[in-house]
Amino acid sequence: MSEVKTAACPLNCWDACGFRVTIEHDQVKKIEGNPDHPITQGKICGRGRLLKERTNAGERIVYPLKRINGRLERISWDQALDEIADKMRDLKETAGTTSVMHSHDYSNSGLLKNLDQRFFNCYGGVTEVTGSLCWGAGIAAQAFDFGNAYSHAPEDIYNSRHVIIWGRNVVRTNIHLFSHLKEAKKRGISLYVIDPIHNGTAKMADQYIPIKPGMDGLLALGIMKEITRLGLESSTFINKYSHGFGDIEKLLKTISMDEVVDKTNVSRGTIEELAKVYGNGPTTTFLGLGMQRYANGGNTIRTIDALAAMSGNIGIPGGGVNYANLGVGESFNKKALTLPERKQNVRTFTRMNQAEQILSAQYPAVKLLFVTRSNPIAQVPHTSKIKEAFQSIETKVVVDQFLTDTAEMADYVLPCTTTFEEEDIYYSSMYHHFINYGPQLVSPRGEAKSDLDIWRELANRLGFGADFNYSKDEFLKMGLGKLEDIIPLEELKEIGQFKLPLASVPWHNYNFQTPSGKYEFTSLRAEEEGLDGQIKVLFPVESVEQSPELANKYPYTLLSIHPLRSNHSQHYPFIEAMQDVAVEVSMDIAKEKELKDGDSVYLFNDRGELKGKVKVLKESAPGVINVDEGQWQKFGGSVNNLTPTGESDIGVGSILYDCLVNIEKNS
Repeated sequence: MSEVKTAACPLNCWDACGFRVTIEHDQVKKIEGNPDHPITQGKICGRGRLLKERTNAGERIVYPLKRINGRLERISWDQALDEIADKMRDLKETAGTTSVMHSHDYSNSGLLKNLDQRFFNCYGGVTEVTGSLCWGAGIAAQAFDFGNAYSHAPEDIYNSRHVIIWGRNVVRTNIHLFSHLKEAKKRGISLYVIDPIHNGTAKMADQYIPIKPGMDGLLALGIMKEITRLGLESSTFINKYSHGFGDIEKLLKTISMDEVVDKTNVSRGTIEELAKVYGNGPTTTFLGLGMQRYANGGNTIRTIDALAAMSGNIGIPGGGVNYANLGVGESFNKKALTLPERKQNVRTFTRMNQAEQILSAQYPAVKLLFVTRSNPIAQVPHTSKIKEAFQSIETKVVVDQFLTDTAEMADYVLPCTTTFEEEDIYYSSMYHHFINYGPQLVSPRGEAKSDLDIWRELANRLGFGADFNYSKDEFLKMGLGKLEDIIPLEELKEIGQFKLPLASVPWHNYNFQTPSGKYEFTSLRAEEEGLDGQIKVLFPVESVEQSPELANKYPYTLLSIHPLRSNHSQHYPFIEAMQDVAVEVSMDIAKEKELKDGDSVYLFNDRGELKGKVKVLKESAPGVINVDEGQWQKFGGSVNNLTPTGESDIGVGSILYDCLVNIEKNS
């Protein structure tokens, strides 16, 4: 007999949805949206629904594997954990704990997933990865400007007069915002979409603006220049609540509108219209994560922040620059879970440059690698370099549910449970203010273990088992911290979700978390960190402006947006239609290269090449190619065969989109 249970989506996604899951004979039969969830309201995306296939898939890893004579063979848990613990114990004594590296990301937003850090900290500290492939430069940028990265509550959109969707593919990645956009349009709120690619959101916009990739900051400066020409700036905000606007005034005098028009692909009339949109608010801006994946990415986000600030759209209902929502994650007591004080040694590599840093590491070299919650061979830039780096490491341990590109390289693969086979609290730091409780609904497949159980058993073998001698409920309460005073764990389990007590309108009191206590057009925090705190005119490194010879050889900009039905690389094995590389090209490229839908082509640059089939973009900025990120090697290969390593201008973000390529038909 079937039962319907309330659950939650674990995916690291804007929407952090609530589920209703049908269980029959200890198996997941159906996943639907929870109509009682304040955000989901019964609607979920295909990525969430595919968690059923992820749990039930026959190709799941359900027993520990070890590489023996070049092949991954089944072994017992005791053998796997004993051997891994022996290697870690030996390395701690002979090479030091930082000869162990932990490479991870955030494929699962469960609170208990933070216990991996507790394990490695209690071990003594390891080589950690820092920064972000995804959104790091933007987070750092908003920290410079506001002191933190907060977003308005979803329902605040109805206080807006205008909505700007700037580089966010809402239809693919934020479906519940899309529902609000449709309602906002009905209420007469105008909608503008700024994006190199004409997406589903652009179809409903009052105006679609096809900007050249990487030129978003320059467009923002052009709009600011028009705002000052039209006298639409907010003198009250500038004079009372900001620091450093004089530097912006000087900067705007150094650029011409002709330059802005030429380099952005946006007409003078459209720029003037956008100036009036920002100058006659409230105007809210929703930023995507792609535009900061360039070498100028942090500066780009800071410039758009400055545009909203100087036009008076900060701290007011219906305004804001909505990028991240870190107040959600900050509500938990993660230090109690991770025990950072137990770390005796640490070495950090960036996620973006970990390949080069592994290969150059000495004293100690990386001897043992743990990979959790990620598939870096598919997701880290410059695929051939990250493969070379991982191959250089003596022992590689991967915790996963499938033989991903990364797990295929492992010496040990430890099978972990899926979200419906474990219990956790799920949260997102991206869009809304709710946290969700997810109960265990079915038994683990085969011998799969939760991450917690894996860390617990390894800790027992390494002599710090007492640090893991807590029940799941004790760990969950530990992570809830002071939230337990307002939402006890037992009550959260009962109701399923809870809205955190966060401000619906960030900075409404104009008390910013910056050194000056004001919004900072010129960042004092950046200066304290040894960086230039001023906003500048910056271009992508791989662009005609910065590298004309390279642009002559590789004249097209390659983007790699989020796939429609997969959370990064997670779901490619389940969707046959996704198992070919689709190469989307702008109309001008198709005409120049005589390409049509279905043509077989290859992309190439100095880093590598990638084969695929053409799909012509009916509307986009010129000179643009897109290949969705996350593709597995056995299905044609990752776009990261072509993308560069390197760090953004602010130093904590990737430059994946800073990528020029050429394209030819396959003969």
